[in-house]
Amino acid sequence: MTRRNPKRGFVTRPTDPDAWIRAPEPQAERNGDPGFTARLTIDVTAALRGRIKIIAFQRGITVADMLRDLLAREFPEDGGVAP
Repeated sequence: MTRRNPKRGFVTRPTDPDAWIRAPEPQAERNGDPGFTARLTIDVTAALRGRIKIIAFQRGITVADMLRDLLAREFPEDGGVAP
């Protein structure tokens, strides 16, 4: 029988969605672990998805890492305008 990871579990969400969205996110943990992450789903064409996957493969990185870097450049933490 497999054992469940005791660290994982369901998260209860507040009844007020605005408070839930504005709630501070947990700080990143040590050793490069990003800590809490949120899933973002977007719709793209099959052709665009294919181009993204090919470019990520050519760069030797995952699609998720490539898109996280792209979003971080476009939306800097300081709230400034990206170059």
